[in-house]
This record gives sequence, C-alpha cells and structure tokens, in this order.
Amino acid sequence: MAPVVFLACIAAYFLVLLLVSYITTRKYDAQSYFTGNRNSVWYLVAIGLISDTLSGVSFISVPGKVGLAQFSYLQTILGYIVGYFIIAAVLVPLFYKRGLTSIYSYLDERFGPVTQKIGAAFFILSRLTGSAARLFVVAGVLQRFVFSHYHIPFTVSVTVMVALMLVYTYRGGIKTLVWTDALQSFFLLSSVVIITVMVARELDWTLLSFPAKLADSPYSQVFFWDNWKAPNFFPKDFFGGMMIAVAMTGLDQNMMQKNLSCRTLGDAKKNIYTFSLVQALVNGAFVMLGGLFYAYINSRGIALPTDPVSGRLLTDSLFPSIALDGIGGLAAIAFIVGLTAAAFSSADGVLTTLTTSFYIDILGRSTEKMLPEQQRVKNRIHIGMAAALLATILLFQAYNNSALIDTVLFLAAITYGPMLGLFAFGILHRQKIWDNGSVIICLVAPALCFILSKNAQNWLAGYKFGNELLILNGMFTYIGLWLISAKSHQTFTK
Repeated sequence: MAPVVFLACIAAYFLVLLLVSYITTRKYDAQSYFTGNRNSVWYLVAIGLISDTLSGVSFISVPGKVGLAQFSYLQTILGYIVGYFIIAAVLVPLFYKRGLTSIYSYLDERFGPVTQKIGAAFFILSRLTGSAARLFVVAGVLQRFVFSHYHIPFTVSVTVMVALMLVYTYRGGIKTLVWTDALQSFFLLSSVVIITVMVARELDWTLLSFPAKLADSPYSQVFFWDNWKAPNFFPKDFFGGMMIAVAMTGLDQNMMQKNLSCRTLGDAKKNIYTFSLVQALVNGAFVMLGGLFYAYINSRGIALPTDPVSGRLLTDSLFPSIALDGIGGLAAIAFIVGLTAAAFSSADGVLTTLTTSFYIDILGRSTEKMLPEQQRVKNRIHIGMAAALLATILLFQAYNNSALIDTVLFLAAITYGPMLGLFAFGILHRQKIWDNGSVIICLVAPALCFILSKNAQNWLAGYKFGNELLILNGMFTYIGLWLISAKSHQTFTK
C-alpha cells in the first residue's frame, strides 16, 4: 500500500484530535487545564486510561515478545489487577479527600517540601524516559513505512509528532485529554480487533477454534515455576506486576491527575475498578495476538525478523512486518491508525502532567486564580516539557537492544522505586523524617538496584532480576527512610 495512504490516515486522525481540542476548550480556564474542573465522566476516564497504559510499547512489543517469553506476560497482568484494586482502595481515597491537584503535595504534608520535590523529580524522570521509549517505538515504525519514503529524517518526523501533540494539549490540558484519550482507546482497540480477525482468517481459524489452536501452540505456556532464578518466575512476575501497577498508575501524576478529575470519590473508584478489568482483558488480547502472529509465520514458512549483525530476534519488528508487509490492505490501515493512536496517547498527556508537577511541586506555585503572568509561566513549562520529551526520544536511538517493553519495565523499576518507598512509609508510619535526608535515600536506593541488576548473574549464581527489582528498590528506600526517621524522631514527632 502506498505511503501516501498512511500519511492521509495520520493527517485525518490529527484533524479529529484538533476538532476535539477546539470543542473542549471553548469554555477554558486554568482549572480546565489542571483538573478538568473536576467534572470528568468516570467511564470516559476509564476508557482513556486504556490507551494511556497500553501505548505503542504494548501495541508492538507485547505480541512480539511472545516468541521469547511465551505467554508469561499474563503472570504480570494478573499482578496488575491486584495492584489496581489496591490503588482504588487506598490511594484514590487518600488523594481525593485532600483535593490534591498534584499527588506529590501529599509528600509535602507528610515529610516536607524537599521530599515533595524529590518525589516529583523522580516522576518527571520516570515519565520522560517511559513516554520517550513508548513514542520511540511508534515513531520508528512510522519512519520506516511512511516518512522514509519521502526521505524525511527521523529527527524531523518525530519533531513534527511532538509539535502536533503540543498544539492540541496547549490550552485544554486534562479537560481535552479525557476526551482525546477515550477516542484514541477506541481507535486502538478497533485496530486490534480488525487485525486479529484478518490474521485468523488467513489461517482459516474460526472464533470457536481460536482458543484450542492457541493452547496447542508452542508459545502457550503461561505459568513458570521451575526456575526461581529466571526473570519470569511466577512470584516475581506476579508481585512485581502488582507493584508496577501501584507505582506506574497509583503513584504517577500522569495517570492520577485524570482520575482525580472525576466528579466524586465514588466515580473515581469505579473508574479504577472498571479500568483494571478492561485493561487486563486488552493486555491478554495482545498476548494472544502474539501467539496468532507466530502461528501465521510458522504456517507460511516466513523467516523471523533478526538483526543482520548479531542474529538476535527483532521482536519489535514482528507486528509491523505482518500487518504491513504480510497481509496489507485493511490490516495495514488498521495498524497505522492503531499505531498513531498509541503514539499520541502514550505521550500527549505527559506534557500536561509534567507541566502540572513542575509548576506545583518544583516551583511551588498555586493553581488557584492564576494571573496572566502565572499563565505565561505555565505555558513556557508546557513548551519546555515538549522539548525535553523530544530530546529524550532522540537519545533512545542509541538504546534499543531488546524488546522495548523490557526497557520500559527496567526504567520503571529504577525510577519508580523511590516513590513506592516514600508513599509506603508515609501511609504506614506516622513519624516524620529528616526532610533533606530523603534526597540521599532516593538516590542511593536506585543506584544499589542498578548495580545489583547488572551484576546479579555473577554475584548471585546466575540469578536474573525481573519485575521484583521495583519491589527491592522500594524496600531499600523504605528502610532508608526508617533509619533517618529513627534518628530525627525526637525533633519531628507529630
């Protein structure tokens, strides 16, 4: 299919987003940007969170990873469900009842302004790297199949993508994102359904035979109990997935800012409960789609995509190769539309939420009754975050030596661990800590985890860290906070 068709689909998609942005910003004020005027419809937020959590990494990497890890990702998905229920039962009431705009304001209440800033700084680092990694995957595919045909360099194409996101989030903020993310979830899920049906049709699989065919495939093992040193050992995947959900959703400003824009606490909790179940089903569908892809390749005798130098399997190339080079037609259009939805949904919201966190947590500004000068400061931060996101994406060009879902989860373990420890200590204990000391603890804990992860096989007789690295990072932070709280207990008791 001609690249001009794909380019037309992308352009039409962007025009739809612009139209939504125009409609939602007609009655714009500062609270529309930061809180959506706390009037968001809970089921729209829940639908929108699907595209926000899945992103381009899930769209491309999860199906491809089946060839290396079989269906073991379902172990992590089961952990996600438990994690989301913890968020709804503990974190949502904690934040909502305080009327927070930035969830890191809680750290200021509990520990002090320095701890608030270090928590926000880790969020900014986490979201920049995570969103950049997600967008990098999508931009790379679009570059290969669309923009390279017109000899447009990667730097230019990804700059245009970030600029487009900046255009429709610049004014509307959360109020716009609730609607655009819901729309993007619809396109993302529709594309998956269309592609699944078309690949199954190519294999002559019926809806009734689908489960049995997948169960008989060599990639269908879900639970792994035999090797506790392996990263996909069930307890490591399950409990690590649980904490990943808590950290990457419940302690993430990007996710919670939309959730806290719901009308009531009850609506906010319904949003999380609904989203948790739908997200599990959708992630499971991505895993099943991976099994379907490998069955298609085996039936056609197609060579798996590999690196010409190292010979390693290029799992992130599997989905685009089948949809665009293999089946084509409607499947190719559905893939491009779904991929574009994943691209915008994975990164557009981060511009608003990074701006919110920097404005409130780092600068210490209030969002109430913003004067024109404050509005200009907010706008400059928004533009600056777009530039930072672009710079981080370009850095990822030099770091893509595995399935990017693994890279994202590793970065999450390193950067979200301190936030997990901070909030756990704040919720489970009443004593204060040495505020300035939290900076040291939050730097030492991830450094220790990074060193351990790089040397575990030599130091621990072949042990490989998986999702449990996040838990270990949070534990190191928690222990460090307990130590500095014990020393300052006489001074900072409540």
